[in-house]
Amino acid sequence: MTRNCIVVTGASKGIGAAIARALAEQGHHVACLSRSGGLPAGGGVAPEVAARWLACNADVTRPETLAVAFKGLVADGWKIVGLVNNAGMHIDAASADVSLEQWNQVMNTNATSVVTACQAAYPHLVAAGGGMIVNIGSFFDKLGVKRNLAYCASKAAVGAITRVLAAEWAGKGIRAINVAPGYIMTDLNGDVMEAGGPLRAYLDKRIPGREPGTAADVGELVAALYSPAGRFINGETIYIDGGQGIAH
Repeated sequence: MTRNCIVVTGASKGIGAAIARALAEQGHHVACLSRSGGLPAGGGVAPEVAARWLACNADVTRPETLAVAFKGLVADGWKIVGLVNNAGMHIDAASADVSLEQWNQVMNTNATSVVTACQAAYPHLVAAGGGMIVNIGSFFDKLGVKRNLAYCASKAAVGAITRVLAAEWAGKGIRAINVAPGYIMTDLNGDVMEAGGPLRAYLDKRIPGREPGTAADVGELVAALYSPAGRFINGETIYIDGGQGIAH
């Protein structure tokens, strides 16, 4: 029996884990792809939700491992109907000093891997009669952030990639959407975002609601896009930043 699944990259922790959880809570089977091959971290998950997770091992910077993971899912009887490109990285460096190696590392992880993962998923989405790709960008794609040259450029590329694929692949029944978070508190950055710290004090001034978002906020948005409510959305960048990007 063939069953549908959605592939989520970088699903073992942080925002990726929250996305995998929200999708599974909505009833989707989720192929949780990461270099470790581990299932999403964090407790409090109902057994029936965790039962919808599939552990998958692949490195998004190595396209051949993505192709193997996708083919393995299909061989095991899964129909791939969605892809969430969440895996990413960040390097803080002065623009005058960022090395070509650092630039390539960020671009390969954040942007090139989006292209190769989408290409790996494409024939499977076509075979399924269509599906949806959600790319996780950043509101830094429209900002000039000091010491973030490679990161800002890579996330701007994610938006452009999303628009091109949305226009080109719609005829195959494939939609593409870019979800662009602002400052999001996760288990990975909780220490620096705690109330009373300098970053939190800055965010209290810059975010109209005076607090950062959570990984669950992003997960719930992505899950909503995979519901009937997201049926007619294609090619858009949806900012989830609490209004920080537009506040003057």
